[in-house]
Amino acid sequence: MTADEGPPAAIPLGEAARAEILLSLTSDVGPMLRGRLLERFGNAASVFAASEAELLEVSGIGPKIAKKILTARHDVQLEAMLALAAEHNVGVLLMTSPEYPRLLKEIHDPPGALFTRGALQPRDQLAIGIVGTRRASRYGKQQAERLAAGLARAGFTVISGMARGVDTAAHEGALSAGGRTIAVLASGVLNPFPPENAKLCEKIAASGSVVSEAAPTMPPLAGMFPQRNRIISGMSLGVIVIEASDRSGALITARHAMEQGREVFAVPGPIDSPLSAGPNRLIRDGAKLVACVDDVLEELGPLAAPAEKPDGGTIRAPAEVKLNELETQVLQAIDPSGSTLDEVAAACGLPIHRVLATVSVLESRRLVRKLGGNRVARV
Repeated sequence: MTADEGPPAAIPLGEAARAEILLSLTSDVGPMLRGRLLERFGNAASVFAASEAELLEVSGIGPKIAKKILTARHDVQLEAMLALAAEHNVGVLLMTSPEYPRLLKEIHDPPGALFTRGALQPRDQLAIGIVGTRRASRYGKQQAERLAAGLARAGFTVISGMARGVDTAAHEGALSAGGRTIAVLASGVLNPFPPENAKLCEKIAASGSVVSEAAPTMPPLAGMFPQRNRIISGMSLGVIVIEASDRSGALITARHAMEQGREVFAVPGPIDSPLSAGPNRLIRDGAKLVACVDDVLEELGPLAAPAEKPDGGTIRAPAEVKLNELETQVLQAIDPSGSTLDEVAAACGLPIHRVLATVSVLESRRLVRKLGGNRVARV
């Protein structure tokens, strides 16, 4: 059973949850305005219980938007939308949902609700965004596919927007390596765009996740493309830009990444190519130059540490989740402050050559580092 064929994430049925979803789907109420409304009224249900006069007291709310809030229950047709979502295995995540991406909660304008096809997993906290032009050259597509595949093999989830060009190549590269990838859409998850990527969307949902803050059947709207870019960067530890003109939406994603405190990477290109203008300028302004996967891994090493669970435990990183029994045994025997290879061999009851070979695998996955001599430490 694939992730897309399995049971959907639980669709919230309580009135409070329904009000949260309704507010997130109310026309002209964007993430920033939604935040002001919640700050003023405390919760979404109270927003819809407010009078027009009370709504008009909120900064940014005029008569037009106030009317849309007051008529939202009729306009959005929430019950029909939730029934359709359940029928097609579409999950709905609120910010209070355990599966809601932890990194996304940290940005100043997170989506109030995320619709998902394919379940998000704890391992997706270790994610890299890859973005670029829709009119990618052969070079751009090759670099996107190569880097995505390498990052997937290193245990990272690759996030992109499923657009033509660089985005498509990034998703396909991650899938070809057997890794996880997430597509963030500017349309609804049941109305993928561009249409020629419908089969790719199915593949992503089966082995990763397709997400959107738009209602499931919503067509792509121009204003949604720059808005969804903040989700790509918000779910990522860093963003790689590959081929982007001076007016490319990929540079909007890079700007979001900078504002959100994420790392920004760029793949250089020929100085006489208009598609290289964006990445080359980013590098000039301080973005990390990326020629290979190691350039990304070296920069993100400290950020890729396992995250804490609410119960005090840890969520293992993807590279650690994929370890076999021997690799797990050796990793657990290595102290974060350092252990000699002889100490590890003694603790595991293994010959030294087995330990050496296993440590090499763990080092390639950036789970251990050499300290010099025959000492290694857990990252």
